[in-house]
Amino acid sequence: MGTLPVPDETRILTTAFGRVTAYRFGPPAAEPIVLLSGRQASTPMWRANIGGLTAQRTVWSLDSLGEPGATAQTAPITGPQDQAAWLDQALEQLGTERVHLLGVSIGGWLAAQTVVHRPQRVASAVLLDPAVTFAPVTWKMILVSLGSILPGIPRTVREWLLSWISGAAKADDSVPEARLIASGMRDFVQRPAQPRQPTTEQLRSVSVPILVILAGDSIVHDSRRAAERARQVPGAEVEVWAGHSHAINGEAPERIATRLDRFLAQL
Repeated sequence: MGTLPVPDETRILTTAFGRVTAYRFGPPAAEPIVLLSGRQASTPMWRANIGGLTAQRTVWSLDSLGEPGATAQTAPITGPQDQAAWLDQALEQLGTERVHLLGVSIGGWLAAQTVVHRPQRVASAVLLDPAVTFAPVTWKMILVSLGSILPGIPRTVREWLLSWISGAAKADDSVPEARLIASGMRDFVQRPAQPRQPTTEQLRSVSVPILVILAGDSIVHDSRRAAERARQVPGAEVEVWAGHSHAINGEAPERIATRLDRFLAQL
């Protein structure tokens, strides 16, 4: 958190499933961007993005329930409807009219489940290489997942797994985001309900404007297959960015900020 801009406000949001910490960057606004982090991560993973995003509009970042971060889960989260419910309850307490969700990886999945099950507070959603949303995970990602939960995995192996996800980018203790996620993999006991893909019927029922950006070199899923299914969402804008890995938010922060600005401007 020390590498991020100082939040203008930190708020504890109480939901039926636990307490959620939210950080505001910028002045109060009616329709802010709300950041949803990936697995084994929290607000600091958006270090490269917050500056560019706040140049456009106010940003809130939530540390998700069930993930390592400044949250405290107090009740079981049993599936997608519960995930959408806690997020909807948290959004209600931000004092905004509606929000624009921006989620990466499992945060993208959470955003997708929210527009399916609890869309009333969502003005739009941008999904960055969302996991388990439009295509099944690959064997490579299953291997990474096992490496994140099995006890006794050496630090060098965890760093190698993180580097694999990130398109062979450096992922050791010198990189704050890598250190954050490695700590979550090593120290946080996680027993989440198995994520489920939205059904085709659910995707076709979505009425919220959606932008889906898939990483062409992602090991999480087949990006081309995911893009085909994402187009089942009526009016969805779907793009595959060649040369980017699942760590796309850190690889292309300026491009993401520019694309998000253009997407929101047309709403």
